[in-house]
Amino acid sequence: MQNNFSKISLSLSIIFFIFSSFAFFYFFQVTNNNKKESQFAETQWQTEAFRRNEIKTLDRSVKVIEAERAQLETHFAQSSDIVPFLDAIEGLASKAGAKAEVTSVDILKDQAGLIVGMKASGTFSGLYKFLTLLENSPYELDFVSMDMRKETELSREDKSVPVPKWNVVFKIKLLSFIE
Repeated sequence: MQNNFSKISLSLSIIFFIFSSFAFFYFFQVTNNNKKESQFAETQWQTEAFRRNEIKTLDRSVKVIEAERAQLETHFAQSSDIVPFLDAIEGLASKAGAKAEVTSVDILKDQAGLIVGMKASGTFSGLYKFLTLLENSPYELDFVSMDMRKETELSREDKSVPVPKWNVVFKIKLLSFIE
């Protein structure tokens, strides 16, 4: 009887050992799969976090250079900005104490540029200051031609006193023009 009991307990022990081994390998495999999935999810999370940090950094960089970009864009006139450019030129004339009038505007098709014909009048010092302001404007200008003449007109207070008046006709080429 003891022999039977040993055989039964041995066979139960072997069955329990085999069952335990299968359970161990099953749970070991499940744990490894969970570990791989966890590593994959962590890698994706780190990639997404890195991408978001890069986006934040780029956003901050764009905000930092936004003022510089706006200042740079003021040096170029686009075809849609011709009227503000012409108003700016006429505004420079009034700052200098001269009177300016745009006579012609031509867009050069073969080369990048805009030709502006202007007529200005005033005192010599006012016209000189106007030309200096044009040369120092934020736009890249090239003076194509200029014709300056002196005329005299009678004073408004005393009709017998002649007052010198200067007239200038010039053409300016705007080199910083974007079509």
